[in-house]
Amino acid sequence: MSGREHPPSGPGPSAAQHAPPTAEGPPAPDAVGDSPAPTARCADEADRAPVRSTGATAVLRRVAAAGAMVARAAPGVLGGYAVLTLTVGALPVVTAWLTKLLLDGLSTGAPAARLIGLGAGLAASGVVVGVLPQVSRYLRTELDRRVGLLAEDRLFTAVEGFAGLGRFENPRFLDRLRLAQSSGGGTPNQAVDGAIGITRSAITIGGFLGSLSLLNPLLTALVLGAAVPTLLSEVALARRKARTLWEIGPVERRQMFYRELLSSVEAAKEIRLFGTGAFLRGRMLTDLRTANAAKRAVDRREATVQTGLGLLSALVSGGGLIWAVSAARSGALSTGGVVLFVAAVAGVQSALATLASEVARAHQALLMFDHYLVVARAGPDLPVPALPGGLPPLSRGIELRNVWFRYSADHPWVLRGVDLHIRHGRALALVGLNGAGKSTLVKLLCRFYDPDRGAILWDGVDIREVDVAELRRRIGAVFQDYMHYDMTAAENIALGDLTALDDHPRLRAAAERAGIHARLAALPYGYGTLLSRRFFMESDKDNPETGVVLSGGQRQRLALARAFLRDRRDLMILDEPSAGLDAEAEHEIHTALRKHRGERTSLLISHRLGAVRDADLIAVLEEGRVVEQGSHTELIGTGGRYARLFTLQAEGYRAGAFTGDP
Repeated sequence: MSGREHPPSGPGPSAAQHAPPTAEGPPAPDAVGDSPAPTARCADEADRAPVRSTGATAVLRRVAAAGAMVARAAPGVLGGYAVLTLTVGALPVVTAWLTKLLLDGLSTGAPAARLIGLGAGLAASGVVVGVLPQVSRYLRTELDRRVGLLAEDRLFTAVEGFAGLGRFENPRFLDRLRLAQSSGGGTPNQAVDGAIGITRSAITIGGFLGSLSLLNPLLTALVLGAAVPTLLSEVALARRKARTLWEIGPVERRQMFYRELLSSVEAAKEIRLFGTGAFLRGRMLTDLRTANAAKRAVDRREATVQTGLGLLSALVSGGGLIWAVSAARSGALSTGGVVLFVAAVAGVQSALATLASEVARAHQALLMFDHYLVVARAGPDLPVPALPGGLPPLSRGIELRNVWFRYSADHPWVLRGVDLHIRHGRALALVGLNGAGKSTLVKLLCRFYDPDRGAILWDGVDIREVDVAELRRRIGAVFQDYMHYDMTAAENIALGDLTALDDHPRLRAAAERAGIHARLAALPYGYGTLLSRRFFMESDKDNPETGVVLSGGQRQRLALARAFLRDRRDLMILDEPSAGLDAEAEHEIHTALRKHRGERTSLLISHRLGAVRDADLIAVLEEGRVVEQGSHTELIGTGGRYARLFTLQAEGYRAGAFTGDP
């Protein structure tokens, strides 16, 4: 009865959920409460192909977005890096010409001053070639740091703006988010670096092609033509790499899941007791081999293409060298001209290869940057009213009116026409078997999702018409899958209401209500003790002052303290608040909760029916429908589902009383 209703795996919520219901779905609307949601749920781009558009306009938009981010993060560093990089592009041409002129001067007996000047120019060029790359490398690293900081801030600001849970429960969106996290900080720099590199290569190519055209226009055209297949092949390989990374995302996610299981303290006991380590390791390695096979196929294709392109480049270079030697023997080309020709051919081919590589690298970076842009620009995942209405202090109650909900159009209904009224100042208890829809109903009350049909009214106001942040400020909750944070004890409690972060009396009062104060006060640094051991070195592992790990029951009391910190909220939601506690602790907690509830409006979910018997109203959920409502006494008197469940549970405490299956 205490299980959670998780959304089914598969495609995330989409606008298709608001299509006309099937025969098994809700009836056509005939009342205000039956009206459909104001707008459809957001259809995320997580379900689309990784590349939305490859046209020139789309590419330019991505380049502009990447450039704007880099310029915003470090404008001065970007300017210095660009100037140095472009200067490096011109140096090979300058060096080649200085060498030609020096050699020709030596062979023709040029004045000493001219020769010394040319030699000094070559020496200066060598100094610049030796120094600039080091400075450029430093500036590039600084760009990475600054852009990475800005990218992280923007990405997680966007993620923080997702009001609902749909995207976090959508595997495809999680794949995209993972790629955005891994590529967001680096790909803008790679794209900008690629654009600068392309310009640098163009300067080098332009200079050498101009030099070659003075020596042999036909060979110049041949060298340039040989670069076309190189460029096209590099771009095609970049696209293939980006698509492969997207396609193997689910496989890598599974492999990471098994890896985390094998190294997790939470799973260690069962893995060792049941001897499942080899089985899980086998699955992890199978997924790793699958991912490696996909990457290997790309690498083989790249090696084959690169080998062919290298042979083509060698043939062109060899043919040009034969011509240069012949021309020099006939006197058509000077010694300096031969050197310039060889340098120009090698320089053009090297610059063309670099150009193709930069284009491919920038193209792949832009494809990966697209994941970042999709997440950062995703916008609200729940409909946002243009002019949010006010949310009055709760005075009458919360009403669920003919609420229907499912996690996607491809999955069954979780809630089917639920009608409930949580009266102000009263306690409503929800009971039912696993999968009945209890935790899903909690998600709707907190507006982590919107109903597919029907409405949830707060004193008559549809909660979709108010600011979701304001709604949540009015709600306190302990979720069944509560969080424990690797932070200090004080911070673990204060996260329930950050205004109390430095208010020790409030933190202590909440901890006392939850029955955890004495344990926290006895820690090495009291409430300032870190409740984790994950941030310290191996040498510190036996020092309790570096961090303490609480038991599961103590962590649950900490989560309750976090909820008690929000004691002045209009609605308190308690979803299995005592699961995992021993009998004595459970009694203490429920006694504290009864005192805390007082005249407050509260929703209580528990699989232990004895803990909810004093609720003002008990509602029984079965297959997404409310099948019974009433007080404990009334429901026991009717002899229905609640009475049967209560009797079965009560018999479990009587020695020898339970016989047979329910």
